[in-house]
Amino acid sequence: MFHSMMIVGMGLIGGSIAAAAKELDDAPVIYAVDTDQQTLAYAIETGLADAAAQPDEAFSAGWLAPGVVEAVVLAMPVRHIAAWLSRLRDAGYAGVVTDVASTKHGVIQAAERYVDSTYAFVGGHPMAGSERSGISAADPGLFRGAYYVLTPTGDTNLEAYRQVHEFVSAIGARVISVPAEAHDEAVAVVSHVPHVAAAALVALASRRSERGGPDVLRLAAGGFKDMTRIAAGSPELWTGICLDNAGPLVAGIEELQAVLGEFAEAVTEGDASAVRAWLAEPAAVRRELPAQWVPDTSALFELSLPMSDRPGVVSEITTAVGRAGCNIEDIEIDHQSEDSAVLRLVLTDEGDRSRLLRELDAAGFHAVLKPLE
Repeated sequence: MFHSMMIVGMGLIGGSIAAAAKELDDAPVIYAVDTDQQTLAYAIETGLADAAAQPDEAFSAGWLAPGVVEAVVLAMPVRHIAAWLSRLRDAGYAGVVTDVASTKHGVIQAAERYVDSTYAFVGGHPMAGSERSGISAADPGLFRGAYYVLTPTGDTNLEAYRQVHEFVSAIGARVISVPAEAHDEAVAVVSHVPHVAAAALVALASRRSERGGPDVLRLAAGGFKDMTRIAAGSPELWTGICLDNAGPLVAGIEELQAVLGEFAEAVTEGDASAVRAWLAEPAAVRRELPAQWVPDTSALFELSLPMSDRPGVVSEITTAVGRAGCNIEDIEIDHQSEDSAVLRLVLTDEGDRSRLLRELDAAGFHAVLKPLE
């Protein structure tokens, strides 16, 4: 577990990471970095941080010197991450660096430019948020039960991945590992398109209200308010997200338009069976989505496999685990020599473990899975 962390960007996510970390039994020392002095003062006053400084002050204060900060969390928009990765390299920082950006392809591309740096980078994205923003919205329970995506690559350091995984799990999140491009395509459908759709519904109601009087918005309660809550999110933040993930977002919007077009056609033709079928399928899928995923039982399994220390091994193994729908509760690395180790993963009883073993076997790993006593 990290004993000290520097969180750069103390907004909702950065502040919530600090708040969650401070509730741990072995809470790390938190160094807060932000460009807003009031935010830094709030972090100190509320105990979210032990020290706080603006960016230039953080570098001159020696926080990035050996033995001070073990991990740096870049909790900022994608457009600022490359500059920070460069500054950390130039400062000779030698710890672990991770981020929380909601699009990963650009971040991973930036990180690849500094793969020869002394620090180890692990891409991340917590699938949690709020319509509120800023440090005053920080919530230590924001990540409990939420998915937290890690995006290892062929250059990801296994020990750094293990440390980030351990911390994310400690604050209550459920880690899944996927490649960066697959992540961006997935979040376009489950996060970015829904935000745009919610905003479009509010815009539709607002325009109808302008044309026909206030009755439309006066009746906007219940389901309408629930499904459009996310439209109240920061326009500045979401402008960046949408442009950063433009390709998958536009593709998702076009698919949504096609799906809505199918429904409109069925309604226009008065085809009751087609309308019913169209509504029935998503209704069934939605009912199967749990509010919070938990394993079927409390059973745990130990997956062990020998591996060589070669580029891409972290990404291969953890991505296979994610594809099989399995969840990693714990990671342990038993080094046998400089270039070989035994990786032990503790898995919950969810997902298709048989598929996981088949994939690992096909990839040349001799994995052994057994119930954990």
